[in-house]
Amino acid sequence: MIPIRAAVVSGVALSNIDGETKILLMKRTKGGFWCHVAGSIEGNETGWQTIIREFYEETQINVGELYNAQCLEQFYEANLNVIEIIPVFVVSCPPNQEVILNPEHTEYRWCTLDEAKALVSFPGQREIYDHIWDNFVLNEPSPYLKVKII
Repeated sequence: MIPIRAAVVSGVALSNIDGETKILLMKRTKGGFWCHVAGSIEGNETGWQTIIREFYEETQINVGELYNAQCLEQFYEANLNVIEIIPVFVVSCPPNQEVILNPEHTEYRWCTLDEAKALVSFPGQREIYDHIWDNFVLNEPSPYLKVKII
């Protein structure tokens, strides 16, 4: 039997950078790979509360506009023998959003869709970026996906 675990959430930030919509990617200190924001749920947090906290901790971004991306990251974690299921959120940032990294990351880039897909190591990341691009950049997101931040 392989247990299923849902203890992590992730979020993809979008911002208009110098007139063009871009995705925020960061290079992890541990592992040296490119990724978007992610983190573990703590205590009694909801998923959306976790991603807001993680965005602030990792990037100093204060989330003002949050969406349920209506997709899940999923992969098998061999060293734990679990299937990870990770809800994905989209953070809509103001134009030219400033980023201040914490020590978990060594650098960041605001990327076009093609740049982001070329930088990341995992096929699931590329699929998520395509989904987000189609539903949040090329098309107006459904108002039903907006998370009411309270």
